[in-house]
Parts: sequence; structure tokens; C-alpha cells
Amino acid sequence: MTLRNAVLGIVASLLLTGSALAQVEQPAAREFIRNGNSRYVRSEYEAAIEEYRRVLPLAGDSYAQAAYNIGVCYYELWRTDEAIAMYRKAIAAREGNYPMAWHSLGVALENLERYGESKDAYRKAISLSGGEYAAAYFRLGVLAANDQDADTAATLFRAAIARTQTPFPNSHNNLGVMLARKGRLKAAKLEFEIAVRQAKGTLPEAEHNLKLSQALLRDSSKPGPSRQFALN
Repeated sequence: MTLRNAVLGIVASLLLTGSALAQVEQPAAREFIRNGNSRYVRSEYEAAIEEYRRVLPLAGDSYAQAAYNIGVCYYELWRTDEAIAMYRKAIAAREGNYPMAWHSLGVALENLERYGESKDAYRKAISLSGGEYAAAYFRLGVLAANDQDADTAATLFRAAIARTQTPFPNSHNNLGVMLARKGRLKAAKLEFEIAVRQAKGTLPEAEHNLKLSQALLRDSSKPGPSRQFALN
């Protein structure tokens, strides 16, 4: 599963939940954002961008939201550099205080393999959210896992799970992989079971990992092929 596919649903859902941020400095700003969102859900990204661009800088938070939404549209269009530029505009419009945009900026930077900048953006999202931005903990965990730092990754995946009110099968699966890498197969199996249960058939990596952990536990004489466990 690619990074873009793994997180795009999160980014897209955030796009559509921010309309309450609109202000009254530009009376039509709410309408422009609603129109843009309507276009967005129909995958009419260029048309959505046209609507969002009608929101003027004087519209305060509405402008920040519109700039962010344009960034999401560019991301959907695989125009990642332009998405980054718009996320930065959205952040500047809120004088830096925009955790959602910092997270999305981190995702886009990670897509371009600019990992140091990406980590900084995720940490900013966490800091500005009072330490509660679960998706940013998750992405930092993936980056730590890719750096072969299983202990740090496990801590970050646990933090992501603790800070979400909804099921987080991806984080349970990845936590299980980190535990398996440390030789803690029984604990890993429990995490894979949770991931499979929560995902309800939508996370093949967790299903693979659960079967592998079960097989290894049945025959403890086999060496643990930890690299065969799949992150998502």
C-alpha cells in the first residue's frame, strides 16, 4: 500500500469537515467553500479549485480553509509541489496555528521523500493540537519503522491508538509488526487480531500478519522471519 493510498482518505475526510471555520468578512465565502466541496466529492478537482480561489485573503479563516482545500485538490491531482505551496499558504493565513494543514504538509513532503521536513511538520501538528494528533503520531511511527527503530515506532503507534476515538486497525497492525521484530510474537498476535477485527476485511496486511504469527507460534523451532511481516 503506497503512502498516498494509505493516508488520502484521512486527508480527504478532513477537507469536508472544516466548513464551520468560515468567517463573515467575505459574505459569499461560505457559499464558495460549499460549492468547492460539492465539486470535490464528485472528483471535479479543477472545478473545485476554481470555487475555492474565489475566497479572498480578507476572509480570515475562510481563506485559510480554502487554501488548504486547494492543496488537497492538488494532492488528489498528483501535483504535490503545488499542494505543498498551498498548505504553506493556509498555515501562514492562520499564523502557523493549523494542525490539519501541518499534517497534510507532512504527508506531501513524505511523498517527495523529504523525510526530515516531513517529520518536523508532523511534530508541529502534534504540538499545536496539544499532543493529540493521532494521524501524525502514526506517520512518525511509520518513518521510525522504516528507519529500523522498532522501539520508537512502537511507542508512536501506541500513542496514535491512545489518541483516537475510532478504531485504528492500521496502527494496531504496525504495532504488531514492531513487536514481532522484537521477538514478542504473542503480543504481536494480539495486535494483529485487533487489527483484523477492526478492519473487517479491508486490511490484507493484518490478515497476512496474523496467519504468519499463528504459524510461527505453532512451531517455535522456526526462526522468526520478522521482515516478512507487512507494514501498512
